[in-house]
Amino acid sequence: MPRLFGTDGVRGLANGELTAALALGLAQASAAVLTRGHYAETRRAAGRSRPLAVLARDPRVSGEFLGSAVAAGLASAGVDVLDAGVIPTPAAAFLVADIDADFGVMVSASHNPAPDNGIKFFAAGGRKLPDEVEDRIEAAMHDSTIPMPVGADVGRISRFADAEDRYIVHLLGTLPHRLDGLHVVLDCANGAAAAVSPEVFVNAGAKVTLIGADPDGININDGVGSTHIDNLARAVLEYGADVGIAHDGDADRCLAVDAAGTPVDGDQIMAILALSLHERGRLAANTLVATVMSNLGLRRAMSDAGITLLETAVGDRYVLEKMLEGGFTLGGEQSGHIIFNEFATTGDGILTGLHLVAEMARTGKTLAELSSCMTVFPQVLTNVRGVDRHGLADEGVQAAVAEATAELGDSGRVLLRPSGTEPVVRVMVEAASQADAERIAERLAAVVQDRLALDAA
Repeated sequence: MPRLFGTDGVRGLANGELTAALALGLAQASAAVLTRGHYAETRRAAGRSRPLAVLARDPRVSGEFLGSAVAAGLASAGVDVLDAGVIPTPAAAFLVADIDADFGVMVSASHNPAPDNGIKFFAAGGRKLPDEVEDRIEAAMHDSTIPMPVGADVGRISRFADAEDRYIVHLLGTLPHRLDGLHVVLDCANGAAAAVSPEVFVNAGAKVTLIGADPDGININDGVGSTHIDNLARAVLEYGADVGIAHDGDADRCLAVDAAGTPVDGDQIMAILALSLHERGRLAANTLVATVMSNLGLRRAMSDAGITLLETAVGDRYVLEKMLEGGFTLGGEQSGHIIFNEFATTGDGILTGLHLVAEMARTGKTLAELSSCMTVFPQVLTNVRGVDRHGLADEGVQAAVAEATAELGDSGRVLLRPSGTEPVVRVMVEAASQADAERIAERLAAVVQDRLALDAA
């Protein structure tokens, strides 16, 4: 039986795989797992007789019934619920820590289209759950012996009235430099950032032009946001803005474009921010944490600056784990999930955008000038389907990888990575030219297909 939880919570077609009944059962199981043990003393100290959870969602229409199901499941399991309504995922994580809640639930499918939805959980302190805790929640869904409260012990559901205000004050409190004099185009993906992000940037001093800031429940991520950054580039050119900032549907990502409409990805943003923190003596242990998919150019730029780059598996949870292990300040992914460990417990697109534009204001440089700190190597990613994703130790595959690595030398690299959920191997090649990257990626993909095809004799 496949695992219910994926790389970031439980996700699927709303009212298809992800039903109200499943949402209710997940909520009840999460209450059984996430309210046990050491939080009881904290509750008593705070004068709470029952566990407390923060609930939030993005604006997709299915979030209304799924959020209601989650709230019902939590309350029926004896958990008091503070419903924050439509706010970004990182806001939900922040609020869990800010009010010392036992845990939090976010109903969102992030950058996915409107018909999809998802449910993700945050433990006390606003941290994402490790795999083993997710497995315990899944097991609890099938445990009929878990007692359910009655009478006065059932939970209450209340509106979290000042949720947005708390988050906005927090974001502005992190700002290293005001944004006065800078014109920013914000693409809010018709998602959870549509209310918060414009208010934050205006309060920080920027002139703000908005696109993708009119959510109607079904237009989230539809031709806007970080997965459609070409629209932001056109808007920046049209309005003559200094910079464009793009979020995804739940605002845990940030990508950018410069004044010429050139995209600036998560690797480039990390390079800019790491160098800024390094210069100001605020980059803990002189270290940046990124994933194995980050561009070779990021590695080169950090090495040239004397900054250590640590690599993790793909996924912001693994980046955060490594950051917590070493007490590191900054980490993230090429996709724009950037984590400021000093201010956030998860990727925060609004926080990232603020600090990126603040660096422009602090230095007086354009985004193009700042992003020139890193040369982006051409990168090709090919998915080889219908193959044994566990067979990468195959002699023929390893020989082909060794040959490609030798051919590239110091001017590129090769990475073969199995999918975590399907019979797919991802072949990534970086090279000095796009043509070389494509040629070598095509050659390696053919070897993987030939050696690892599941229908091979």
